[in-house]
Amino acid sequence: MSFLDNLENNLKSLESHEEGKEDAARQQRARQNERSQAQAAAPHAEALKKGPYTAELLRQATRIGHALRTKVHIAWIGSTLRLEARERRLELRPNATGIVAVYLENNQEQRSEPLDLNGNPEDLLRPWLEAR
Repeated sequence: MSFLDNLENNLKSLESHEEGKEDAARQQRARQNERSQAQAAAPHAEALKKGPYTAELLRQATRIGHALRTKVHIAWIGSTLRLEARERRLELRPNATGIVAVYLENNQEQRSEPLDLNGNPEDLLRPWLEAR
């Protein structure tokens, strides 16, 4: 191996090492950002998981779904509460400012709105379940 080949290999190695450092720093910033968002949303996620609104929401979803002959599938995905009926979904997603109700149809987001945990869950569920 000649001196120039050796020099070229060293330069390539140095460049790839620098790129690796930049990627690692970028990934670290992304993890820190994600962590800070999760910490900011934690109180709202806790209120959603353990609050009386959610218990009533699940009761109402079962009752209204039964009356409409529609099975409502309920799942917790991380801190998000997902309700599925036919091809529609309703996801309650905690974030730093509160909880957002996101309406999806055929895996496409239709709309979203802030959710008031002091409201009536039936006001949220009935229009969503009865929509055709």
